[in-house]
Amino acid sequence: MTTEQREATNEERRRCQWAQSNELFYVYHDEEWGVPVHDDRLLFEMLNLEGAQAGLSWLTILKKRENYRAAFDNFDAHKIAQYDASKKESLLGDEGIVRNRLKINAVVENAKAMLEVQCEFGSFDRYIWRFVNGQPLEADDRQRAVAISEHMSKDLKKRGFRFVGATICYAFMQAVGMVNDHTDDCFRAGMQA
Repeated sequence: MTTEQREATNEERRRCQWAQSNELFYVYHDEEWGVPVHDDRLLFEMLNLEGAQAGLSWLTILKKRENYRAAFDNFDAHKIAQYDASKKESLLGDEGIVRNRLKINAVVENAKAMLEVQCEFGSFDRYIWRFVNGQPLEADDRQRAVAISEHMSKDLKKRGFRFVGATICYAFMQAVGMVNDHTDDCFRAGMQA
């Protein structure tokens, strides 16, 4: 497909309102957002990226996503759990990520908590998807999804995860397809992954 054809397709597609403001959103929205994820590494990545977004825009984080992958060993929880003070300090100097000490420390603590969850449940996927009984919630069940995100947040915090408030958990659920929040007029509404 040529660049002109791709641009024409992008202009013709009706997307969720948030995804219409920047070209970086097109591919993310069209191919990732709301697609059920069952890969532990990607689930861990998305949980941490949603946490990094706290107080910022998703566009800021999306622009830095590849830098995050490079800085955090492609979100390999085993490697991240071993980060020492020196490594965390070096991350504070990395201009490619959000240089916030609390958020950097959170990724390390989240890696340790993730490994514990994997030991207990066999996988992070099995643990996290049990909140929705293994099936994505539909957008019309928003009240239930909000209640689940609140429950998920409390459980994650109890297990040692950081930057996992209810709002972050809801955004995470949307991102990894645990809730289908594509708007009715979006071309992705009702599409199965």
